Amino acid sequence: MRRRRTAQNTAILVSLLCIACGKKGPPLPPLVKLPAPPGEMRAERRGDRVDVSLTVPSTNTDGSRPANISSIDVYAVTLPLTAAPLSEAQLLKMATKVASLEVKAPADPNATVDDDEPDEVTDPLEGKGLDQGAPAQVHETLTPAMMKPAEIPKDKKAAAVANRLLPLAGSPPTPTLRTYAFVGISTQGKKGPLSKRVTVPLVPPPPPPTAVSLAYDEKAVTLKWTPVAAPVTAPPAAEGTLASTVLNAARPTIAYNVYDVSGPDSVKLTATPIAEPTFTDPRVVFGEKRCYVVRTAETVSAVGIESDASPQSCETFKDTFPPAPPKSLNAVPSEGVITLIWEPSAEKDLAGYIVLRAAAPSQDLQPITKEPITDASFKDAVPAGVRYVYAVKAVDKSGNVSAISDRVEESAR
Repeated sequence: MRRRRTAQNTAILVSLLCIACGKKGPPLPPLVKLPAPPGEMRAERRGDRVDVSLTVPSTNTDGSRPANISSIDVYAVTLPLTAAPLSEAQLLKMATKVASLEVKAPADPNATVDDDEPDEVTDPLEGKGLDQGAPAQVHETLTPAMMKPAEIPKDKKAAAVANRLLPLAGSPPTPTLRTYAFVGISTQGKKGPLSKRVTVPLVPPPPPPTAVSLAYDEKAVTLKWTPVAAPVTAPPAAEGTLASTVLNAARPTIAYNVYDVSGPDSVKLTATPIAEPTFTDPRVVFGEKRCYVVRTAETVSAVGIESDASPQSCETFKDTFPPAPPKSLNAVPSEGVITLIWEPSAEKDLAGYIVLRAAAPSQDLQPITKEPITDASFKDAVPAGVRYVYAVKAVDKSGNVSAISDRVEESAR
């Protein structure tokens, strides 16, 4: 009985499917690929400027590549530190678009490959924007308007109770954060998922070092500056209240970053902020001009904040350093000749040696080589039986002459 019913049910199902086969339903909408969110976000603050870096997406949300992306929109909003996290919709509604970065886009967004397929399968990307997968950076100069937090709707009853409980001195100002987020825009103008968020505390930056001294030798450049004291400032008094004084306030840890600003772009020379007010740069190239600045650095809410730059300290490196005097000078007598031998100099810019001589017992040595010689030896043809005093000096390619070597005396046979 069960088999018969099952067969009957199967026949009915097949009949229904056959009936449906003759009907055409509405066409399915094309699958729109959306770019994955930008990655590797980081924010750094230097004085009143914020540098936000990111990596341009190179894949779509389904893992295929290249990304169907034409631009990246950058959003920013200032919020109280105590504000509850915003949803993606809330952030996009409250934030301001501060920049839009053009990205090279695929000619055919549907011509993608999976992770295990070679890139050669896809067509070249079009446009003059950023390469997919490349690093990018956005700069924003903070203004007083940006420092004010956006208004967040509050519970009116809770706000009324909080106002009745305020102390006479007024409520202290709430620290604020500037939050940045990125979203990729597809070639059809559709928004992809929002990136992770990065924040920057909007607290006063530390003061910069006032002066940086520079000294150098053949091996390194040494920078020194006066240590900066971490300031402790009282919060501003609210209108109609007395100013308050901060007692036993914790001072932030002060450190420093050193930058080479000789070229069009500054180069950070310190991998991490240094605590001591001195820095050694081993890059010395004579004839080259080098400029440095130092920025005070502190960490607030795990985000680095730097001061404005110190005044530039610049120097054109000149070789005014004489080489070391030759060592181990020996005189070997032979018939009518005295041969001088010494240890070769290790100076990298050595031009040669100058040999000096005087008839003993005089110590008034005079050069007997018109030009510096390159060999660490010299044969002097002199009369037999006459005693002579010898010494050698080293000369570098800048014309700096070393001190005199040890003296030796000898006579030819």
